[in-house]
Amino acid sequence: MNAKLPVLAVIMCITLLIPAAGSQRGATPLFNGRDLTGWKIPAGDNGHWRVVDGVIDYDAESEALGDKVLWTERSFGDFVLKLEWRIKSTPYINQGVPIIRHDGSHKKGADGRDIRIAVPDSDSGLYLRGSSKAQVNIWCWPIGSGEVYGYRTDDAMPPAVRAGVTPKRNADRDIGAWNAFEITMRGDRLTVVLNGEEVISRAQLPGVAPSGPIALQHHGEKKNGVWTSPPSLVQFRKITIEEL
Repeated sequence: MNAKLPVLAVIMCITLLIPAAGSQRGATPLFNGRDLTGWKIPAGDNGHWRVVDGVIDYDAESEALGDKVLWTERSFGDFVLKLEWRIKSTPYINQGVPIIRHDGSHKKGADGRDIRIAVPDSDSGLYLRGSSKAQVNIWCWPIGSGEVYGYRTDDAMPPAVRAGVTPKRNADRDIGAWNAFEITMRGDRLTVVLNGEEVISRAQLPGVAPSGPIALQHHGEKKNGVWTSPPSLVQFRKITIEEL
């Protein structure tokens, strides 16, 4: 009998039990499906960010005097964030939506001005690392959700950066349907998968903080009961994060 066999078997078992270097930890829920534990409800919100039937529901009418955004209590560095979202309705007609080329520029008319179109619109998004500029958009624009508006529209950014944060395709489902995001942040690089399609691929976000909280965006205001900008009439569910 070969005496080395039991020793080799033990070594193999130990190797299988030890996680490989750089392996990912398990995903952690950021939303428990019951309440907003782990989130900072804006002071004075008065119940407009709430949980309804197991989802985070927002009516875009927070009464908070300052920041109306819903932030996580914790900060995160590198991560894979997964969640599902849906736009409930689009009561606002946005008259000034540009036609965005895939290099991030706007299509222009013969007069050299941006071509603008009218779109039924609602607007929200995910702030990453504590920054509204590093926001993965949720909206109804023809370019599709997933773009990083703050970087795309920053003329100080190099063309490659502005092109990188522009979605390759519109992968949004119809209004009222659930969509799935998988958002990966590694260093200053962002990848966004929307409904199984990679719409942003390792885009660079120059100057983004090394860590920070995540937020669900408020958007929209009313005047005399009428929306004056696209509202965040959105819902979120199944929110998990895997720290890398």
